[in-house]
Amino acid sequence: MTDIVHFHNVSHRYGDSGAAALTDVTFRIERGEMAFITGASGAGKSTLLRLVALLARPTRGQVVVNGINVAQVPRRRIPEFRQQIGIIFQNFNLLNDRTVHDNVALPLVIRGFAHDAIGRRVRAALDSVGLLGKERMLPLMLSGGEQQRVGIARAIVTKPTLLIADEPTGNLDPKMAREVMQVFERFNKVGVSVLVATHAIDLIKQMSHRLIHLHGGRIRDDEPLGFTRPGAPAGV
Repeated sequence: MTDIVHFHNVSHRYGDSGAAALTDVTFRIERGEMAFITGASGAGKSTLLRLVALLARPTRGQVVVNGINVAQVPRRRIPEFRQQIGIIFQNFNLLNDRTVHDNVALPLVIRGFAHDAIGRRVRAALDSVGLLGKERMLPLMLSGGEQQRVGIARAIVTKPTLLIADEPTGNLDPKMAREVMQVFERFNKVGVSVLVATHAIDLIKQMSHRLIHLHGGRIRDDEPLGFTRPGAPAGV
């Protein structure tokens, strides 16, 4: 099995209104791949990630994540399903009255890890995002970029096979946004699959990764790794 994510003719409509968020979306993300989902606000980027994380279910079509058809996951098994996925949010979603250590440790505490194992994993996660030594600080004592890296550490502390991020640089300045994207690249280089929804086109044009562009809930373009736009130097 080479695919970590597979969408086949997937459509999704919003509740009672019936408005289409995604229509006939088909694509595959290979295991170990890093890809960006792009598109304007309302194009369907967040909905696509919600389907991957089983925060929503497709109205039609098939979504398979790590070999599991999400339609076949009963409600009681959703938390177990999500253990394989690290989720990063635009607004950090940190507990501001808890230390950096406690924020990162939370997924491990919920899953019943032993105290010593939690300490080791939290330190390793913070080290991987360059925040070792800031365990006892509160989130509001950190910069926006550092807070986002705490969110990334929390997402990877459980050693997921897939990282998904919804507009992770939306609240950051260009320098901090670049640093966050570089953190994602480092994880990808050690085999973690990464799927990022972003509108930061100028930033991701500098990175040689696949772009899947959504427009009106449909895939308009799918540029493979190493794609070179006409008139652009290689890797841009």
